[in-house]
Amino acid sequence: MCELLGMSANVPTDIRFSFAALARRGGETGPHVDGWGITFYEGRGCRSFHDPEPSARSELAKLLRNYPIKSRIVIAHVRKANRGRVSLENTHPFTRELWGRRWTFAHNGQLRGVKKLPLRGFEPVGTTDSEHAFCWMLGQLQQSWRALPRPAVLDRAVADLSAELHALGVFNMLLSDSRTLYAHCGKRLCYLTRCAPFGTATLIDEDWRVDFAQETTERDIVTVIATQALTRDELWTDVARGDVLVLRDGGIRLLTPGTRPAKTVTAPPTPVDARA
Repeated sequence: MCELLGMSANVPTDIRFSFAALARRGGETGPHVDGWGITFYEGRGCRSFHDPEPSARSELAKLLRNYPIKSRIVIAHVRKANRGRVSLENTHPFTRELWGRRWTFAHNGQLRGVKKLPLRGFEPVGTTDSEHAFCWMLGQLQQSWRALPRPAVLDRAVADLSAELHALGVFNMLLSDSRTLYAHCGKRLCYLTRCAPFGTATLIDEDWRVDFAQETTERDIVTVIATQALTRDELWTDVARGDVLVLRDGGIRLLTPGTRPAKTVTAPPTPVDARA
């Protein structure tokens, strides 16, 4: 399967540390050699980079490892293809506009029969099941509301649509509308939240260690979510299958199918500045 990486923070944050681990899994420490992509949000806008080459050997990935783009929401993906050929149009994350916001989506897993779901208003560019699922979700949201709904209403709608796709197979997903990062666990996802008091962290996939106490202030909060743990000396929490995490400003709310309202897992403090 592919691997996902997401980040939500209360300040613009440098994700090069976490991205370095993910990139190595694209052909060196992992088998995900069929392309990669990453999207950084800046307000309602975003900048995306895609490459059908393995991330471990990609010159573009090397550039981003040395280019400190700071963002409050990031979605990244390394691909192990099972549906759709290896090509630029089939690399995640996928992006579309809805309600004046840029939406970004990345997925791993297989969804049986997903292409039988009718599309309304959004069409795939590539041939993956993932992009079809994304277009279907946006079409369902657009059909339900003519304008951006209240956050709690949208949170529940995303969770309900994710549950429908989860019923078709494995649906590990990251989704953002520029203000919120949604994460649905279909099989495997884990997360950690870095906040005061900060400690050190060492990557599993390479010899890189960071003392976050030297990089942050006591008000910073950064949550990183990944398919598999990225560091060896931090406590990562597994997400239960079927659960949806709603991340805003580094804080997390948990949506479990059949429960209302969302449960607060970590709440964000006052905004500031950091590195992930």
